[in-house]
Amino acid sequence: MSKVPAVLAPTEADIQLLLAAQSHIGTKNSEVQMQPYIWKRRADGINVINVGKTWEKLVLAARIIAAIENPADVCVISARPYGQRAALKFAQYTGAQAIAGRFTPGTFTNYITRSFREPRLIIVTDPRTDHQAIKEASYVNIPVIAFADTDSPLKFVDVAIPSNNKGKHAIGLGWYLLTREVLRLRGSLPRALPWDIMVDMFFYRDPEEAEKEAAEAAAEKAFGGEAGNEWAATNEDGAAALEWEASGPGVAGVAALASAANETDEWGAAAESTEWTEPAAAATTW
Repeated sequence: MSKVPAVLAPTEADIQLLLAAQSHIGTKNSEVQMQPYIWKRRADGINVINVGKTWEKLVLAARIIAAIENPADVCVISARPYGQRAALKFAQYTGAQAIAGRFTPGTFTNYITRSFREPRLIIVTDPRTDHQAIKEASYVNIPVIAFADTDSPLKFVDVAIPSNNKGKHAIGLGWYLLTREVLRLRGSLPRALPWDIMVDMFFYRDPEEAEKEAAEAAAEKAFGGEAGNEWAATNEDGAAALEWEASGPGVAGVAALASAANETDEWGAAAESTEWTEPAAAATTW
């Protein structure tokens, strides 16, 4: 299906991931330069991307990235929120630089600015959103790798990875597969072993949902701690009550009475031997 060496060929699990994340679902519009990557057009007008072409370009991009000696010379850019977390994760695992959020004009051309950089390669999430970075890269002859949808402009883009760059799962999976392939080509990740990092780490998370989950976890933890404290306090009170009863004044008399009854086997005799009225009579002397 894909024109790559057998050792770099995708597995069935990789293709299933691409289909599950809807990486092959394009848009109704299509650019002329993206026509070779389109497999067919559905009845509802949606263009379907060829998954084999997607994998070919992923491997090509990974080989280009792995050929750069210094990983810090690679700069990943994502102005779209759906790709910011994925770009930061890519930079974390490969050692590249990341620009997540707004791209400051002049980052590649104006050396006076604090954010001035001179990368050897840039990778963008969306050519339309990150057009400023692509234009500045063309001024200083920096090659560009981009995740391109069927309607993405490919002007000044050197390597286009055909993929759905509108959905958060498709974007996260694309960056995940690219990161894994780069690590494998560098030799830091064995190809025969699965990567212990889950693809969920590259997916966009809504801040409101994250805050809600954190609040629920904190409430559950607080509730569990209060319940544990109440249980401990109850146990302490019960133990104190038992100790107080065990050390009370009537315990010694009951113990003596029980021992005397055991010796004589007659509770009456024990009661007679312990004259309860003598102290009272001695005490009440008129």
